[in-house]
Amino acid sequence: MKKFALLLFVAMLSVSLEAQIQTPPPSPASKLEQTVGLTNVVVEYSRPSMRGRTIFGDLVPYDALWRTGANKNSTITFGDDVVVEGKELKAGSYAIYTKPGEAVWEVIFYSDTENWGTPQEWDASKVAATVKVEVYPMPVPIETFTMTIDDLHNNGGALGILWEKVYVGVKFVVPTVAKATASIEAAMATPGNLTANDYFAAASYYHSEGMNMGKAKEWIDKAVSMGDGSTYWMTRVQSLIYAKLGDKKGAIEAAKKSLVAAQSAGNQDYVKMNKDSLKEWETE
Repeated sequence: MKKFALLLFVAMLSVSLEAQIQTPPPSPASKLEQTVGLTNVVVEYSRPSMRGRTIFGDLVPYDALWRTGANKNSTITFGDDVVVEGKELKAGSYAIYTKPGEAVWEVIFYSDTENWGTPQEWDASKVAATVKVEVYPMPVPIETFTMTIDDLHNNGGALGILWEKVYVGVKFVVPTVAKATASIEAAMATPGNLTANDYFAAASYYHSEGMNMGKAKEWIDKAVSMGDGSTYWMTRVQSLIYAKLGDKKGAIEAAKKSLVAAQSAGNQDYVKMNKDSLKEWETE
């Protein structure tokens, strides 16, 4: 009984000490969440710093497997099936391992995410995809290891890896067109439930993606007709769709309405965009 009490006291003391002493980690953890199109992407990693050290070719040897960060392996989670540098990758979480080179990096997506650093035993069957990406030199040193989701557009982006004077970007494509189209088609099946904003969203998406401009015109006209004339952002898109269809007269008329409404609302960005468009279309 005395032995048990002593062990309990030691355990309580260790917990107490752990709670009292706080120091900053040398490689703090970071979490990045980004919606790309309609796909959720999450990156979790630790961030070591240079601290005067030479990184690539020294601390991180060339052509050797690297955990891509510090501590637990870095991971990326895709909410949907994606295509990474031309390779199909199923929705789910992956450890990000790399083999840095002077000119090219090999980036490996590994299905086992529960490793501290690199796996003790590498299992080739767990390699979901391997891609090669070019190294881009940075004009200034990046002190702290950084991962980003950049070059965003509706249908994809790039996983960026930056440290020292190195940047590599792993491009990926997400299934936005399929998801957005399915959403629009499902909504249009019950038009009685749709608002002006629904029609506007559908028209704007079709315009931005260069899809069926006839449908886009139908939907933007419906959205504008449901408003009170103050929705300058809607008549702005209406003018762009008309211009895309070759109806310059309709485009000019819509742009003028958008301009007046934007001036009334004090939105100088839309005032300028409409003036620029009118100048272009009226001189053609």
